[in-house]
Amino acid sequence: MASLRLRHLLPLVVLLAMMAMLMLRGYVHSEILADYRIRPEAAADKVPQKVLDGGPVVDTRNGQQTSLDVPDHRIVLTFDDGPDPRWTPQVLDVLKKHHAHAVFFITGTMASRYPDLVRRMVDEGHEIGLHTFNHPDLSYQSKKRIDWELTQNQLALAGAAGIRTSLFRPPYSSSTDALDNASWPVTRFVGTRGYLTVFTTADSEDWRRPGTEEIIRNSTPQGGKGAIVLMHDSGGDRHQTVRALDTYLPGLQGKGYTFENLTEALAAPSAHTPVTGLDLWKGKSWVFLVEASDDITAVLVVGLAVIGVLVFARFGLMLLLSAIHTRRTRRKGFVWGPDAPVTEPASVLVPAYNEAKCIESTVRSLMKSEHPIEIVVIDDGSSDGTARIVEDLRLPGVRVVRQLNAGKPAALNRGIANARHDLIVMMDGDTVFEPSTVRELVQPFADPKVGAVAGNAKVGNKDTLIGAWQHIEYVMGFNLDRRMYDVLRCMPTIPGAVGAFRRSALDRVGGMSDDTLAEDTDITMAIHRDGWHVVYAEKARAWTEAPESVQQLWSQRYRWCYGTMQAIWKHRRALVESGPSGRFGRVGLPLVSLFMVVAPLLAPLIDLFLVYGLLFGPTGKTIAAWFGVLAVQAGCAAYAFVLDRERLTPLISLPLQQLLYRQLMYIVLLQSWITALTGGRLRWQKLRRKGQVAAPPGAAATADGGAA
Repeated sequence: MASLRLRHLLPLVVLLAMMAMLMLRGYVHSEILADYRIRPEAAADKVPQKVLDGGPVVDTRNGQQTSLDVPDHRIVLTFDDGPDPRWTPQVLDVLKKHHAHAVFFITGTMASRYPDLVRRMVDEGHEIGLHTFNHPDLSYQSKKRIDWELTQNQLALAGAAGIRTSLFRPPYSSSTDALDNASWPVTRFVGTRGYLTVFTTADSEDWRRPGTEEIIRNSTPQGGKGAIVLMHDSGGDRHQTVRALDTYLPGLQGKGYTFENLTEALAAPSAHTPVTGLDLWKGKSWVFLVEASDDITAVLVVGLAVIGVLVFARFGLMLLLSAIHTRRTRRKGFVWGPDAPVTEPASVLVPAYNEAKCIESTVRSLMKSEHPIEIVVIDDGSSDGTARIVEDLRLPGVRVVRQLNAGKPAALNRGIANARHDLIVMMDGDTVFEPSTVRELVQPFADPKVGAVAGNAKVGNKDTLIGAWQHIEYVMGFNLDRRMYDVLRCMPTIPGAVGAFRRSALDRVGGMSDDTLAEDTDITMAIHRDGWHVVYAEKARAWTEAPESVQQLWSQRYRWCYGTMQAIWKHRRALVESGPSGRFGRVGLPLVSLFMVVAPLLAPLIDLFLVYGLLFGPTGKTIAAWFGVLAVQAGCAAYAFVLDRERLTPLISLPLQQLLYRQLMYIVLLQSWITALTGGRLRWQKLRRKGQVAAPPGAAATADGGAA
């Protein structure tokens, strides 16, 4: 029971975890909670004059309002906005080459993504300062948000280098004489949190890329004075900064300047404090999660690209090959083979387990068949009187075979053993045939190479929303797919609701197998591997009762998905075999795996990125992309409906189907994977029927029928 609950819960947990990783990645890449507003210059009458006229290091700790200057002939090089994976290593290389130290004011977003560069800064003797996490203008932010920016920045620093720092530089700041009534309260508040605020005395303006000579000129102090110089190691193309440094450093060193950390220049204790214990592990955990989110998101993006390719490849193949199939089978004078028309009688097998509500309608629909048939109802240990209902009808040409409950494959094999004819039609006990169904279904056997025929299964109870969704799926997915697979000669499944087989083909492959839960897919693959052709007869229509609740639909598709995976695994040796088996293995198995297993498993990524894009990304482009995909799907669906001569009205629910139905199929498929990996097994699951499909649409159900 606990295992069952886990299998239901785990797919949801995986989906939520992917969304959480995507949001974490968006936060670290400044797509979430980013604030790009910059406040214009304001009055400065509330800023102390001694601060405006003072040095570039402002100390507001413990209620102070003092400032400090850098001694003469000492330069504190500062780099903002990094670390950057391209430019920071080059800056560090130049500093190391010229034995210079600097202060790097890092953002939490970049430090979280590139912790190895932060460690290198510390290991090579440089000093680290905070530059907030997301780089917002703090004059717009609340104290709570400022605290959050500092705390998250320290968390990233702790995870990257195992330290915390007491140095801080506000984003969009410059020299102290630029402080105003909006930015000064931030400086005071930051001081109460234990930070020295570091401004500048010289701005290289390297962000403008004015050329190396201009950068050097802007960064050179006059008259041997000390300076705090602003440069950048991130935020854009910094090749001019790197080239300027290689000239700037030895040039000023030759004039007696030293390049030191801030605390070295001020002869103060180091700004770094080691982080230990829980705080250290929090930091390491944060960095690990950020790295994981980047890796997982990269995989998700690849998955999104894969599903995009698969979706459009499938649609393209379906449209092209369905048109070829339709043109071929609907051309004037088309016949399936030299022995057309097929008039020999067929045996119709109806395996039934507790089908009391449906079985009479099923049998009576068969009695109207335009083709000579015998009807064999195999009662698989029903407890609701299914067999008795059929016997009480006393219809000619109808036999009932009873057996203890052994499952659908055993019931079908029992029916094959009791069938009198060489053409064998199989259907479900909840399905009704049109009068022409059997006749159309057996016509392809005019070709002696054909071993099995797939009919056109349609949803009979399509008046509910969930029924309409399945109706779209049957018409668009299953029947367009079958046309495509027919042309490619790798039909993966003869539907249990309507299919026909040669007895000789069934005998050669050993009949129906109970190795998998998808006995119809299993037998179809086996017949392909034996060298027979499997084709699709679109005019052989059968109307089946689809599940009417999410739980019932879940159970059915769970069995289908798991059974399909079992069948693929069972027939995997076809990939390396020769002859017809190898052809099916190298064409059919990859297509079935991609379109029936991989594509549905990855399909929710479309909606995952849709939600993310709506909330945090370029909303307009996201909506346009989603509707673009929907338009392609709607076009394919409309084409399929026209081919099947169906009304287009149900397609109104297509957008909702894509949003909700896809998630259900994802969870079902992922649950099937979990079942397979954990070694679980399922039995032939019985759906609760209501007997709502009593006759094909347009036909009146009658109380009796003519003899077959």
